This record gives sequence, C-alpha cells and structure tokens, in this order.
Amino acid sequence: MSQEELLLRTGNKLSYVSDLERRTRDPTVKALGQLADGLRIEPSALLIQE
Repeated sequence: MSQEELLLRTGNKLSYVSDLERRTRDPTVKALGQLADGLRIEPSALLIQE
C-alpha cells in the first residue's frame, strides 16, 4: 500500500506518517487505531516488534 492510499484511508498527514516510519515520532493511541483501520489489521499488530 502506498503512503498516499494510507493517508486517504486514515486522514493523517504525510509528514506524520513519514515521521512514524522514520521513528522520529511516537504515535498516539488514536493514531494507532486509525492506522490499524487503514491497514485493515488489529492495532496490536502495530505494537509487535519482530
């Protein structure tokens, strides 16, 4: 999925998602829920480190 598609699904800004990808910002609980919904996964899957 492209960042653009994720942004359309979640309503987040490109700079915010980019910061999350680079780990320069920590997501809020609300943002975790939005991202999980946009990715169609459970929020807990975003918290698991591999």
